[in-house]
Amino acid sequence: MPLIHRQLSQVIGIDVDVGSITSLGDHIVGIAKKAAKNAYVCVANAHMLTIAKADPHFSEVLKNASLVVPDGMPLVWTQKKKGFAHAQRVSGPDLMLHLCKLAEKDNLSVFLLGASPRTLELLSENLLQRFSNLKIVGTHSPAALPEKPKLNEDLVERINQSGASILFVGLGCPKQEYWCANHAPQLNAVAIGVGAAFDFHAGTKKRPPLWVQQSGLEWLYRLLSEPRRLWKRYFTSNTAFIYYSFLDLVKRK
Repeated sequence: MPLIHRQLSQVIGIDVDVGSITSLGDHIVGIAKKAAKNAYVCVANAHMLTIAKADPHFSEVLKNASLVVPDGMPLVWTQKKKGFAHAQRVSGPDLMLHLCKLAEKDNLSVFLLGASPRTLELLSENLLQRFSNLKIVGTHSPAALPEKPKLNEDLVERINQSGASILFVGLGCPKQEYWCANHAPQLNAVAIGVGAAFDFHAGTKKRPPLWVQQSGLEWLYRLLSEPRRLWKRYFTSNTAFIYYSFLDLVKRK
């Protein structure tokens, strides 16, 4: 579902929304209140954009999203260089908390999809401690899924029957984005892939300090925390992002 009045800036050839957590959060809540079909949000970083550059199918997933939120300082720096001085980073963990705050205020319910049963339990407890009137109407820990999950009609029915307006999806990139794109046409909730936000807010993983997040070095912090799992991802995606950014700069001159 496209949004009107979107302000877009291309980052390595891919449209990314420009704004703040307030303006983009308001857009998302506006969609949620309409219970619109085919609505999903991608929270993008350099890794996600480089996947989209290499995979036309994933590029279409981002192209068809209701919003592509800039979660990554390299994206924001690119937007600022292109004249969008007001561009701000909107991280998945921060966006999740902001939307929970708005959902509590506007009496909207949320559903949590992803992670382990224990993580979902801790996440729900922590969210309710912070937002005591938040309506968490359901959680689901899926079995192992392929990178491109097929339509799960039973789960769609369960989410729709719960009455959820906002669906947070924590399956990791690109799995969660494919899941959102494949299921959004049947969902009554706006689906948002928030990745590691589930682990951070559940307390199962430690989030980097604020100064690390603002410096653009969050990837390095996470790499040092989980080197075996993340070294290949960050080496490949960071190198590719720099390469595509250089090509973009050359084209502009």
